[in-house]
Formats: sequence, structure tokens, C-alpha cells
Amino acid sequence: MTPKTTPPPDDALETYRAKRSADRTPEPSGSVAAASGRRFIVHQHAATRLHFDLRLEMDGVLKSWAVPKGPSRDPADKRLAVHVEDHPIEYGDFEGIIPEGNYGAGAVIVWDRGVWVPIEDPVAGLAKGKLLFELRGYKLRGVWTLVKIKKSVKDWLLIKERDAYTATNGATFPSGSVLSGLTVEELRDGNKKPAKLVAELKKLKAPLRTVRAEDVAPMLAETREEPFSRPGWVFEVKLDGYRMRVVKEGGTARLITRNGNDYSAAFPELIRPIAALPYSSLLMDGELVILDEQGRPSFQRLQNRARIARAPEIRHASVETPGTLYLFDLMAVEGFDLRSLPLVKRKALLRKVLPEAGPLRYSEHFEKDGEALYDRAVGMGLEGIVAKKADAPYKSGRSDLWQKIRADKTGDFVVVGYTAPKGSRGGFGALHLGGYADGKLVYAGRAGSGFTGQMLKDVGDQLLALETPRPPFVGPVPAEKESHWVKPELVAEVRYKEVTGDGLLRQPVFLRFRDDKKPEECVIPGNAERDAGGEMRDAEPPVPISHPASRISHPEVKFSNVDKVFWPDEGYTKGDLIEYYRAISPWMLRYLADRPLVLTRFPDGINGKSFFQKDAPEYAQAFVRTVTIWSEDSQRELDYFVCDNESSLLYIANMAAILLHVWSSRVETLETPDWCILDLDPKEASFADVVTVAKAVQALCDDIGLPTGIKTSGSSGLHVLIPLGRQVTYEQSRTLGGLLARVIAAELPDIATVTRQVQKRGGKVYLDYVQNGHGRLLVAPFSARPLPGAPVSMP
Repeated sequence: MTPKTTPPPDDALETYRAKRSADRTPEPSGSVAAASGRRFIVHQHAATRLHFDLRLEMDGVLKSWAVPKGPSRDPADKRLAVHVEDHPIEYGDFEGIIPEGNYGAGAVIVWDRGVWVPIEDPVAGLAKGKLLFELRGYKLRGVWTLVKIKKSVKDWLLIKERDAYTATNGATFPSGSVLSGLTVEELRDGNKKPAKLVAELKKLKAPLRTVRAEDVAPMLAETREEPFSRPGWVFEVKLDGYRMRVVKEGGTARLITRNGNDYSAAFPELIRPIAALPYSSLLMDGELVILDEQGRPSFQRLQNRARIARAPEIRHASVETPGTLYLFDLMAVEGFDLRSLPLVKRKALLRKVLPEAGPLRYSEHFEKDGEALYDRAVGMGLEGIVAKKADAPYKSGRSDLWQKIRADKTGDFVVVGYTAPKGSRGGFGALHLGGYADGKLVYAGRAGSGFTGQMLKDVGDQLLALETPRPPFVGPVPAEKESHWVKPELVAEVRYKEVTGDGLLRQPVFLRFRDDKKPEECVIPGNAERDAGGEMRDAEPPVPISHPASRISHPEVKFSNVDKVFWPDEGYTKGDLIEYYRAISPWMLRYLADRPLVLTRFPDGINGKSFFQKDAPEYAQAFVRTVTIWSEDSQRELDYFVCDNESSLLYIANMAAILLHVWSSRVETLETPDWCILDLDPKEASFADVVTVAKAVQALCDDIGLPTGIKTSGSSGLHVLIPLGRQVTYEQSRTLGGLLARVIAAELPDIATVTRQVQKRGGKVYLDYVQNGHGRLLVAPFSARPLPGAPVSMP
């Protein structure tokens, strides 16, 4: 919900201005904005008493509350919030010292900022004395309430509502500014950070000389096919964004693209924190990204944002879809040239320069074990990793001191034709692709997946307008019925496994159209016209493209890519999956509620890459519950999803989670399961034998007075569940399952076995009882399966 705007009174800021003298304080005088956005700001203010100020943009001003003790994530810790005068919108960027003798004299930092989302009508709530809203900041997240104290004119209470961002363990927030990184005390007492850093640089014997951004071309990585682990190397996650040189000099901040274009005006929300860093000169290297709801870089959103040109729209986008800079190198600071220092030393200095929280983020690295990081990156659906020699200097141009390993190869190809659609599919079936080799356009294969339904229609219309009677390429023509050829004007980016020996792409998947690329730039991988080092050039902004709005609606969940086909043979889409989980939720939620949940996600459908996700992302929505559980495998705490309601289930389905697994125990009683599981796994046995074994288990349980339930696995087997009422431990449950399994295997030796190794089962049904254990998983009842036909696990 966007805050409703009412015509602001002419004197909305009269009280603010009356308390301040414009010629004596650096605070902005400002004016009432013509339209409202959704920004929120929390200032920390060392006035007579240290306090915090919560500010919400509404009616063209910042509605403000002074919070003496600051916000708390504990719902039981209700914090006094005193309603004070409205402030101008420009005050949201204010950070500095109000001189003595002025109202509110003292140091002020921007402690947090972001977007606020009213859950109920904010104008009515303000008048009524209750505001319910969500905060999406760098420190404050989740749902909050401001409640006016009865019989008081100005006193309200700021209360954290219970959600995934609740904390009752006394956890504290990072203390510094999200702009400068300075604490309010450091700002008040005088900025000593540059002097400390200069002293360290002198000890390191860094050269004292001016380094201009225009004179330093980016250091580039060579491509490597396989990940590796090696002492003396560090490994970073490869981000899907725009490479930027980040500059501060002479009080001015700039963003410079790889090709030397100034991108500062397009991302003002990043220029402000760069300028606020407490150093006179800086030159940093990093990646500009737009993060999605899961906290992952979204290249699509970045492209959409980069195409915005009008200043009012840029200001709006800077709040609604803010950019984030991940910084991974520091080439110069305070007049010192750091390029000759070892990489790890430069990064250690970089960490000291950057704020602890905010839009400027330090890009973490991991030592030695590149293969583990690569597996993790692939599992999270990220681009891959970059390996860097730990002692390497910063050298402009491409070097084997940096090596990038992509999760999958990607490349740009010319659209040379298309096939006719089949069945209910509209637009076209697949795109024929080509590329240049030795200056000639040749055929490279076809891509038939990765398209949304709307894209099939829109691009189909474009293709019709480009049709030509003959193939536009030289060489062999694919023997494809109902192929249509087009003029080579469109460029598509495609993900693929490899280029085969005959020059064709293996398993190509469409990613996006590239209108920043000329067709003649699309060179078949392995041919001549490459960047130095045999590498296709990275993306350069801007690249316009947009997705259609979702046809599915929900008051709390914003759906995306609902027309993307997930089951190609059946034509079932991501939207169909979401609709299924919505329809089945009244029955399914009784099995999901209060249990740790593990997802298997398929962003490109059942034939694409998938990954297993236990740990909820940092930016999961506030209404989705999580529970923190220690993992022996990971040797750290993981935040598991807990799916208690329809909104949470639909949010998880929108993450492309086809397959859902649950624990056998509930979060309140983790070590005492609800049931004992016997998983009847046929492998090479017949389903008739599976049914015979299931009936034998039921008969045995009936004989000894144990109730049973049964469901299909959704694949080829059956699951027998024996209710335990949370009366026994996992170890006891496993013992029970083992005893029952051995009795059945003895009764039915020709068709049943407890032998775990598949090759030793002899075509028998395996009674798997080892799934009874802490953290062991069961396919949730009613969960869809990523298999042809879209089967489900049915009770």
C-alpha cells in the first residue's frame, strides 16, 4: 500500500522552521513535497540526551517521533515515541553537527533508512492513533506498530510485532551510520578515522601519489571451466550486476562504468553514502546490483532501473528499488596508491573504510576452499565465483591472477528464426540462434525454454514482422519442420552447458533479450572476435526490458514470472503451481504448521537447475515465520522456514519451490517426533509389491495396537506413518521402525528387504526406517513433485 496523499497545509513545516535559523544551522529548510513516497529514516541524535528519531514520509513531509531509547525487536519492550514537528523530506539525507546555541544542538547520524509499507490506511491510522506498517531498512525489518497513549497529546508507543524479525535475546543493532559508517560519538568528537588510516598506510609504505579513476582501467578475470581449492587464493561470489569504479574526490562522488560512462545521476541513493564516507579521496572497485526479495541480485530489475531517465522517476525508484554496491577492492585512499599492495591487505583496508550496514557493502571472501563456495553459489542460483591470488597487486586489464568460474556458461546469440508452437503454447515454439565465426553468420542451435507466456506473444509479434523467406546464415540448415526465418536483428542472451564439436549449443535456455548488443558482436564461443583473454564482454548499462504484471493477486504476496513454463510436456506454469498450493492450503497447512521446512527450488522448471534450501534468506518477507536451529552439518545456526498460513505457503511457492520437505517433529518439541516413518522404496520392484508390503505393515501394526496412516511418495513408493504423539525420542522411533521393518522382511523375504545398498536388494522393496532422526526429512503431504505429469504426495 502506498500512503494516501492529502493536500498538505501551507504551514506544515511552520513549526519546524520557527525552531531553526537557516543561517545558523546546516539543517535543510526544505519545503512540502508535491507528492509522497514511502521512505523512512531513523536518525540518532546526540542532543541534550541521546535519542533516536523515527521519520515516515507522508503528505509531503516526514512525520516524526522522538524515541528516547531507540527501537527494540522485542515485542514486550514497548518504547516511548514522542510525536514531534514534521520535518522536510530533504532532512532524510541530513547528517552532521547542529552548532551549540541552536535547537537540538549536537551530532546527528542517519542510523537507518529504507522503505515503509503501511498495512492499513496511514492517514486514518494517524488520526485514530494507531499506525501498523512494515519497515524494510538496513537494520529495521518487519512489522511495527505506533500506538498513541490514551489521554496524551504527543506520547505514542513504538512496538515490534511478532514476525520473522522478532528478537527476544537482547540482540543489538550495528551502531554506525548507514551513510558514513561513523557512530554518533565519532561524529561528535571529530572524525579521526582518516588519520589512523594514513598512519597505517605509511607503515605499509604505500606510495603517496594521486590516482585518477580515468587512468585506472578495471582489473579483469580470465575464465576457468572448473572450480578449485588452493592455499594462497581467496574466493568471492560472482554477482550479476554492473561493474563500477566508485570515486570520491574533491568532495564529489561518482559512479563510473567499465567503459568509462558516468552513471552517477542514475543512482543518487548511492552517491549520497559515497560522498558521506569520512575520507577526502577514494577509488574503489565493485559491482552495482538490485536485490530481490530473497536478497539475491536481480539483473532484470537492474536493467529496468537503469533505463529510467527522468529525474522524478529516478527519485522514486531510488526509494522503491534502491541499488546496492558490493565493493571488493580499494585502489587508492587519502592520496595513497594501494595498487601495489597484496589483495588481502587492500581488502582489509577496504573493510575499515566501509560502513557496517547500508547500501555500500563489503564483498566477503573465503580462503582456500573454492569448490565449497562454488557449490554453495550454484545451490543458491548465483552466477558463480571469482578466484583471486591473495598476494596479487591490482593490475588493469585481464590477468590470470583473477579467474572467474561460472555456474553455467552464458553468451549472446543472434535470433535467426523460430519454430511453430505446439499444443496450447502461443507465439512460437523455440528460437533458432546463430553467431559469427570468421565474419560469417552460422547456425548455433535453438532455445525452447525460459520464456513466459506473455513473452511468447510479444516476441512472436516481433518475429512475424522480421520474417524473411531464406535462412540468414551460411552453412547447413536444420531439418526442422515448420521453421520460419527472420532478419538477424534481435539478440538473445542464452545459458548453455557447452558448445558441441559441431558448433551447436548444448541445453540452451533463454535468459533475456539484449538491445545493448549489435548482432555482429555475437561471436560463436571459441572464435576470434573476443575480448582479450577469450571472454565475452560483461553487460554495460542500460538494457531495457520488462516483465508483465502477474495475473494472480494476493494482499501480501507479489508474484513474479507466473507464466514461466515449469512442466514443459504438460504446459503447466509457475502460476499453476501457485494456484495449486493456494487451493490445497486448507488441507496441506495442517501438516506444515509448526514444522521446520526445507525447500527444493526450480527457477527454470523441472528440466532446469535446482537447489536445496534450508536457510531462509535475509530478506524473506516479515509475515513468513522462521525458527533458528543449530546444524551439525553446517556447524552454524540456520533459519528454517515455518509455514503456518496461506500467505507463507504462496510466498514459498513464488520462490519456485516445487518440492517441500518437513521434519517429523515440531519446533516446540524438536527431539520428540509426531510419527515413525517407514519409506517403502521399490526402485526395481513392482508397485504391486509395494502395496503388498504396505498392507503387511498395516496388519502388523493392527496386531500390536498401533494406528497407521499412508501416503504416496509422489514418485514410485509409499510412506507408512505411525503416530507417536510426541511421546518418544527420535532414537526410540528409529528403533521401533527397525523392528517393524525386520519383521516384515522376515515375513515377506521374496519381495521385502532392509538392505540399504540398491545393488544388493535383488529387486525387492526396501523398508527404509533410517529416515527417523533429528533433521531427517519427509516429503510433505500434498507436496508437488518435479516429475513429468506433476504428481503429488497424496495421503
